Amino acid sequence: MNDDIDLDALDTYLMSDESPDSSMLLSDLDGFLHGIACSPVLIPAEEWLSKALGAHPATLPSWVSETIAELYMAIGTGLMAAPPKVEPIFWEAKEGHVIAMDWCEGFMDAVALRPKHWLKLTESSKDGHLITPIMAHMLDDQGNSLLGIPQNKLDQALAEAAEAIPNAVICVFKFWKLIK
Repeated sequence: MNDDIDLDALDTYLMSDESPDSSMLLSDLDGFLHGIACSPVLIPAEEWLSKALGAHPATLPSWVSETIAELYMAIGTGLMAAPPKVEPIFWEAKEGHVIAMDWCEGFMDAVALRPKHWLKLTESSKDGHLITPIMAHMLDDQGNSLLGIPQNKLDQALAEAAEAIPNAVICVFKFWKLIK
């Protein structure tokens, strides 16, 4: 990740009362931007910025949109590097384990912007597994896995899935590049 990007200032803003109530927090936003970067179709920046920020970008401090654009560009640069590099921003629990759920929800929010275009991947018997580490973090309102992972195995499955996310994102990105 580009060290010049002031993620602390962005995180502080997104958690503050100054940001719109429906703005994403940093982990969600990072997952969302990775999903936008991996999208099979181009999504206009004004559309995804409005979704991420919960308001039209012109109504917010310009540095916020600029910082998010820098983060998006850094993600794209990482995906196109040789070798590709993905560094998701996950929350960390006090106990030390990572919490990837918000990041994954952000990624899936990006998928939801153009769901029909993602069907070639998500319904593929050959390549659908590429998105499984992200989908493993999707839970229903009762906290049950949408993939049917038993409750007694969920913590371990989520930990393993979180470790697999960087490679999964690279594979999803490559999947769409090969098709285009």
